[in-house]
Amino acid sequence: MATFTLILFGIVLLFVKPDTLILDRPIQFSQKRIDMTLDYIHTHYDANATHITIDPRIIVLHWTEDDNLTRSFGYFDPQTVPSSWGNVTQASPLNVSAHFLIDREGRIWRLMSETTMARHVIRLNMDAIGIENVGGEGSNANLTPAQLTANIALVAHLKHKYPKIDYLIGHYEYTLFEGTPFWREKNATYRTPKSDPNPQFVEAVYEATRTLGLKRASDIAPQGL
Repeated sequence: MATFTLILFGIVLLFVKPDTLILDRPIQFSQKRIDMTLDYIHTHYDANATHITIDPRIIVLHWTEDDNLTRSFGYFDPQTVPSSWGNVTQASPLNVSAHFLIDREGRIWRLMSETTMARHVIRLNMDAIGIENVGGEGSNANLTPAQLTANIALVAHLKHKYPKIDYLIGHYEYTLFEGTPFWREKNATYRTPKSDPNPQFVEAVYEATRTLGLKRASDIAPQGL
């Protein structure tokens, strides 16, 4: 198994190809969730869509705003969104989700197929793989060095597996895609401000994966304005 090291901000990071490190912990995904996902696509993106498969072009990094793995997983596992979630519920009964969840110790949990649409980033869901990180409770920028290592390894793995992936962004950057072909949404007013994860974390992941040739959201912003 190939490994490589990098010294970043005084931290020695060890990278491995993460194929054997990805642990499957699937969220509930019955026919009900499949149908709700297709309904979401019909409502927000394409009324003529016949499937829920995506062709990944973007990786979006998130945090869960909860420092506990079990609770974080519990946000995504139910198939329908809680009624108390306001605008999220109004847009669709489909619960939010992500393709991966990385815990505080850096373990990578795959929640669902990477080529199935997850509801994790408004307007970009049809092109984006979501990586959630356990942390950020109280908006505290507390993601761990182990999570940084895991994110870098997972990003490298995904770029190798899906060469068409071009962009690596933080959730807080998603609106920079406005005006690009990735900015899909029938409801022109449907957007919410996001601040996760902290920019320093995203920048560290980006710098460590620079040789992969991934772009940032800021690289395409001028085209979208």
